[in-house]
Amino acid sequence: MPRTRGVSVRMRLALSYAGVVVVTGLLLLAVVWLFLLRYVPRRPDYNGSFVPGRGDLVDAFLPRAGLALAVLLVLGLVGGWLLAGQVLAPLERLAEAARRVEAGSLSHRVDLPGRSDEFRDLADAFDAMLETVEAQVETQQRFAANASHELRTPLAVTRALLDVAREDPSRDAALLVERLSAVNTRAVDLTEALLLLSRADQLPAVREVVDLSLLAEEAVETLLPLAEPRGVALDASGEAASTSGSPALLLQVVTNLVHNGIVHNVDGPGDGAGPGDGRAGEPAVVHVRTRVDGDHVELVVENTGEEVPADLVPTLTQPFQRGAARLHDGDGGTGLGLAIVDAVVRAHGGRLDLAPRPGGGLVVRVRLARASVAPSP
Repeated sequence: MPRTRGVSVRMRLALSYAGVVVVTGLLLLAVVWLFLLRYVPRRPDYNGSFVPGRGDLVDAFLPRAGLALAVLLVLGLVGGWLLAGQVLAPLERLAEAARRVEAGSLSHRVDLPGRSDEFRDLADAFDAMLETVEAQVETQQRFAANASHELRTPLAVTRALLDVAREDPSRDAALLVERLSAVNTRAVDLTEALLLLSRADQLPAVREVVDLSLLAEEAVETLLPLAEPRGVALDASGEAASTSGSPALLLQVVTNLVHNGIVHNVDGPGDGAGPGDGRAGEPAVVHVRTRVDGDHVELVVENTGEEVPADLVPTLTQPFQRGAARLHDGDGGTGLGLAIVDAVVRAHGGRLDLAPRPGGGLVVRVRLARASVAPSP
């Protein structure tokens, strides 16, 4: 709500400086009166010669003292105004930066020069906040654009299928329903992944102690029906690795990594996989390992697969980036798996490292702080 404009801070500081100067002058006059003039006789008489008394000194002193006080008042106001302007100059730059941010410019910085003090610390904190906000806004804008494009695709396919069915009522209705169901499932999966990614950095206030090795076993058991028809073997091993955080989000991390290792793998000779396209002598496999490294725990997911170019690896944690040119029909995912993993790991104060696997495939390493208390069975 609008506020009535009051006296500026600069004017109040100038008046304060001038008031201090005048009060100091009055105190000096009081000291002169108390410790000097009060001891002068009123009418001294030294053998008929004239000697100025207390009244004479007061009459001579007070006009000049009043003039000095007036000069001090003017100097205090002018000097206080100039000094306050210099002191408040950093706040003016901060206010100008805030106005530019309000107008939509997040690239402007205060960049206050000089040595460190309270104002410069405030300006540096303001600049750091702007950098964070600008990065988050850019990420959200880029993510919103990508999400809009990805969500538009299944809707367009649905509309095309319905248009074809309307123009040709004799087409197989069961096939149409099956295709619409597949498109709808992908749209639902994508929406759920988007919601999970948006909430990935919102951890619960109370964290629980979680054993990554148990999560790895649960993820492998859950995804085994997906891996078996492809002939992809799942191998979970390692020692107990306890960390603290959200069990649901950390389970999502392990599940996403194992799922990613399955769908971006080579087809082995499993049931339903057909002749397969795996390399001779290298079975399709996903290794899931956990270990303790000092004050940290590590989860390593390594899968065989196609060659991953080194320049592509840094982009894999960006939304809607897929590491392989070929994706299996129906299981290609939404392109948000590693983006969700990266967001969850960063929210837990950890680090996610990706590296191409020699011979093809990917090695993903999750590093988290070790919990001091072992989890309950």
